[in-house]
Parts: sequence; structure tokens; C-alpha cells
Amino acid sequence: MISKANEPVTYFIADLHLAQNRPDITACFLSFLKSNAPEAEALYILGDLFESWIGDDDNSPFVIEIARALAELSQKNTKIYFIHGNRDFLLGKKYANKSGMAILPEVEQIELYGQKMVIMHGDTLCTRDINYQKFRKKSRSWWWQAIMKSLPLFVRRNIAENYRKKSAMATSVKSQEIMDVTPQEVVNCLEQYHSQLLIHGHTHRPAVHRLTANGQEAQRVVLGDWYEQGAWLKFTPKGYELLNQPFEQSD
Repeated sequence: MISKANEPVTYFIADLHLAQNRPDITACFLSFLKSNAPEAEALYILGDLFESWIGDDDNSPFVIEIARALAELSQKNTKIYFIHGNRDFLLGKKYANKSGMAILPEVEQIELYGQKMVIMHGDTLCTRDINYQKFRKKSRSWWWQAIMKSLPLFVRRNIAENYRKKSAMATSVKSQEIMDVTPQEVVNCLEQYHSQLLIHGHTHRPAVHRLTANGQEAQRVVLGDWYEQGAWLKFTPKGYELLNQPFEQSD
């Protein structure tokens, strides 16, 4: 058994968007799993671990490599929890079990070191992005997912590729305000769960925001993406901090 750090540690990550054409991100993530994560009691992956997910029947060497690396971490007594993102919401129990991950609901309340908090991917907070919210509602329906999963793997792969291109085009013309969270939705979420701390990803704008909810000061912690560097939230009994790690330079 791997010995943990003297001080209890929990890590949160999101928006890695792992893909075969970004070996730099993959290398940084695998390094994180071997060097940093084993000291943690738990690792929470808050969505968009992958750039896209076409189904648990995808047995490509790339997704198998990630599953093995995660499974190795779970075997070192670090619990791994996963919340679906807007890119990998089709990831199912089969792959999660293979990776040693436990799938959580899209919004979950947890308690760490005496502090209650709400964790989520964060896309549901972006209510001003009306077109995306319409697609989200449709794509989370049982009938849409049943149709998608019934298609041949190569067809799903093509659909995912087309969706990524359309999403990139749509994002390029949307305002930053539309793509960011709706402030009142954040307050509503915190008050629904009677919490003063919310942790999420999705917007790719790492920061700690202070606001008022439940008549008290509250915090919203936004996790960073992994497009240009590794990024995670380190949470201990003494507090939390957003950390990052540059990608290794290739020769």
C-alpha cells in the first residue's frame, strides 16, 4: 500500500479534453497520476476528461492506456470519482469500472475535512447559452442516447468529430458573457444545497469568486483546463489552492 501524505489531501481536476492528437496533455496527466495523485485520499474528475466519448465499446489503445493509468491509481488506495462533462457524458459504468472510477450524479454534495461543498461540471450554470442548453436537454434523454449507442462505432466517431467542429465554430462567435455562468444560477445552486462552496469546471476560467448565498459569504472555485498546462485544485484541512504544471518540452 502506498503511504499517503502526512496531511490529508484531495485533488479536483476538470476539462483535460484528452485526445490522441494532444500527446502533451496526455503526458502531463499520466505524470500527475504517478507523481501527485497517489498522495491523495481522493481524486475528483469533474467532467470533460476526454475531448469526446463515443461509447464504452471503444477499445482503442489510447482509451485503454488512460483506463489502466487510472486503475493503477485506484489500486494505490486513492479513490477516484467522476462526474460527466459536456464532452464525455456517454461514458458509462463499463469504462468506469475498468478505470477504477465511481460515477457521481451531475450535481453532488460532499463534505471534506469538515467543510460541505457542491461539485459539478458546470455547464448547467451557463443558462444564457440557450442553444447549448437545448442540445444538452436532448442529448441527455434516454431515447437520444439509445439511438447513438446503437450506431456503429465508426459512425459515432464521425458524428463526434462533426460535433467538435460545429461546437468550435459556435463558440468562436458567442460572447464571453453567454458562455460564462449565470450568477443567479450559482446562488440558486448554493442555496438549494445549503452550501457556501461550489467547485466546478467547464468555463476554463480558473479563479476563486466570492459572492453571497444563504445570507453569508460564499466561494465559487473554477478549475482550470489542460489545454496549455496541467491544472488542479489541492484541498486540505488547512484550505485549498489552484495549482498548475507546465507541459514538458519535447526535444
